[in-house]
Amino acid sequence: MRARAAAAQLALLAAVGFVVWYLASNTAHNLEARKIASGFGFLAREAGFEIGESPFLAYGAADSYARAIVVGLINTFRVALIGIVLATVLGTLIGLARLSHNWLLAKLAAGYVEVVRNVPLLVQLFFLYAVITENLPGPREALNPLPGVFLSNRGIAFPVLAPHAAHAWMVLAFALGVALAVLLARWARRRQAATGQPFPALAAGAALVLGTPLVVFLAAGAPLALARPELQGFNYAGGAVLTPEFAALLGGLTLYTAAFIAEIVRAGVQAVDRGQFEAAYSLGLPRRRTMRLVILPQALRVIVPPLTSQYLNLTKNSSLAVAIGYPDLVSIANTTMNQTGQAIEGIAIIMAVYLTISLSISGLMNWYNARIALKGARQ
Repeated sequence: MRARAAAAQLALLAAVGFVVWYLASNTAHNLEARKIASGFGFLAREAGFEIGESPFLAYGAADSYARAIVVGLINTFRVALIGIVLATVLGTLIGLARLSHNWLLAKLAAGYVEVVRNVPLLVQLFFLYAVITENLPGPREALNPLPGVFLSNRGIAFPVLAPHAAHAWMVLAFALGVALAVLLARWARRRQAATGQPFPALAAGAALVLGTPLVVFLAAGAPLALARPELQGFNYAGGAVLTPEFAALLGGLTLYTAAFIAEIVRAGVQAVDRGQFEAAYSLGLPRRRTMRLVILPQALRVIVPPLTSQYLNLTKNSSLAVAIGYPDLVSIANTTMNQTGQAIEGIAIIMAVYLTISLSISGLMNWYNARIALKGARQ
C-alpha cells in the first residue's frame, strides 16, 4: 500500500511538473516568436510618468520603474495598515453596540451592518469619491473649518510639524516605550498569577508609550514649528494633504470591512457561556469591566480566525484603488505594463507581493491565535 501511494504521488508530481514545463516553454516560445522581450531588466529603465502620491519616498518621472513600483507598494501598505486598525476599532464598537441593551443603538448598529454588507464595495468607493469631489468647492474657494485647515475637491490640506532632528528620536523613543509596555504587561500577568495582586499595567503601559517620546520632545526644546499649507496656483503647497482618492479608498475599506468585523465580534461575544456574565456580575463587576476583563478575552478565541480572513480581504480589496485613481501597486503596475509590454512580469510582481502580504498577515494572526488558544492538560 505504501509503495502504491508513493507511486501515485510521484506520478501526480511528475504530471504537475510537466504541465508547468509545458506552459513555461510555450510562453517563452510565443514571446520569442513575437519578438517580445522577457525578464525583469525593464525595472532599471526610466519610468517617465508621475505619481500623484509618494509620501514616504521621493519620486520623479526620471526615476526607474522599480522605484515607481516601490512607491505603489508603500501606498498599498499605507492604506491597508491604517484600514486594518480603523476597521478593527470601528467594527468592535459596532459589534458591541449590536449587543447593547439600548434598543435604538442596537437597531442603528444592525441597520449599518445590513446596509454596508449588502452594497458592493466598488459602488461604495464610487459613491464616496463622488461625494468628496463633486460636493466640495475648488481650492480657491476651499472651506476653512479650522485655522490652517482647507477642505476642497483636491483633498484636505492641514498643517504638520516642520521636519526636525528630534522627530526621528521621538519615533525611536515611541518604539522603546511600546517594547517596555509589552514587557511590563507580561511581568504584571506573571505577578498577578503568582500573588493574586493586580497591577495597573494598562495605565502604566500608556504612560510609557506616550511619556517616553514626550520626554525626548521636551528635552529637544519642544520643537513645534508648523509647515502650513498655502495656495499656490491651482492647489495647496506645504503642510500635508489627504487626497480625495486616498480618503475615499480608506473610508470605503474601513466602513465595508468594519461591518463584517462587527458581526464577528457579536458572534464571538455570544459564543461565551452566559454563566460567565452571571459569575462576573455576582462578583460585583460592572457591565463594562465584565466585557473588558472577562468576556472579550474568551471571545477572542472565536473572533481571531475569521478576523484574519477580513484582514486579508481588506488588503486584497485595496487593489480596487485603480477604479478611483489612487496610485497603489496594481495601478502603477498596470501603467508599467502598458508602457513596457511586460505583462507577464508585471502580473508576477503583483501576485508575488499580494501573496507575501497575505502569508505574512496569516502567519502573524495564526501566531497570535496560538497564544490565546486554550492549552490542553499536559500528560
